[in-house]
Amino acid sequence: MFKRILVIQTASLGDVILATAVLEKLHTYYPEARLDFLIKKGYEGLFEGHPYLNRLWIWDKKEHKYAKLRQIIQEIRGSHFDLVVNLQRFAATGLITSLSKASVRIGFSKNPFSLFFTKSVKHQIGKTGMEVHETRRNQNLIASLTDDQAAKPALYPSKEDYAKVSVFKTRAFICIAPASLWFTKQFPEEKWVQFLQQLDPELYVYLLGSEADKDLCNRIISASGHANSINLAGKLSLLESAALMRDARMNFVNDSAPMHLCSAMDAPVTAIYCSTVTDFGFGPLSTKSFIVETTEKLTCRPCGLHGWQSCPKKHFRCATTISVNQLLKHL
Repeated sequence: MFKRILVIQTASLGDVILATAVLEKLHTYYPEARLDFLIKKGYEGLFEGHPYLNRLWIWDKKEHKYAKLRQIIQEIRGSHFDLVVNLQRFAATGLITSLSKASVRIGFSKNPFSLFFTKSVKHQIGKTGMEVHETRRNQNLIASLTDDQAAKPALYPSKEDYAKVSVFKTRAFICIAPASLWFTKQFPEEKWVQFLQQLDPELYVYLLGSEADKDLCNRIISASGHANSINLAGKLSLLESAALMRDARMNFVNDSAPMHLCSAMDAPVTAIYCSTVTDFGFGPLSTKSFIVETTEKLTCRPCGLHGWQSCPKKHFRCATTISVNQLLKHL
């Protein structure tokens, strides 16, 4: 039915990782179709050597954003897509979808350009007491073309990725990804220090993150005095990090992109939720996964979908009241 398919998700890293579940499902149902994926610049390393993708489209939003948007629209219009699936609710991607010339254009009804889609689907998110995972929300877009069961996200590290991190797997180890883009989603630095201080000094601990997280990881290691903690922040690619996390005894992460890396690799994960909650639908999907959050009833939690750069109430009790012992029991 479809010879050329384009999936669009130009949001954050975690959103892009979760969107791979749609790629998996579409490939299962349309294995002969040429499957393309549009993401924003910076995350293309996730898809090096991806076995299902025909082309990865990159939108650089940092420089000449709208000029590059016009160019992308022109190129997509000339690419003769049969199906465009837009996983975002924002105007720019809605414009791309509407002007794509694809015979089937699907997206969420919240998108300002949904009037010009051939099909729009309601998007539900929030603390409603009935958790709907993001992969399920995305699957609703293509349920009529496939089935109603969401696939799991998946990434494909290469042999070279696994080879590079094999040197770190000679002994039992855990991984910690201590950072987050949002302050109120990040387990406090002093709590990570306390956690490391409670670990067996013989256990190897690898701290992961981007180059921007290097100083944070150094401070945690230095303050903890844990002898076998190694800072790998900024030293591994996303796929190399995923390859390492797959074989960890446990991965300790915030409600952030490293959690979704674990989901895509079915790696064991303990996810710490501070200001956010799993009801938003972004929880871990690994077979072995645990949620850690405060046991204190806070009327201010959750305080937002994405988090804040500081606690709106100035006390940050959603994080400070989490006990390190809550993490230790999941080793």
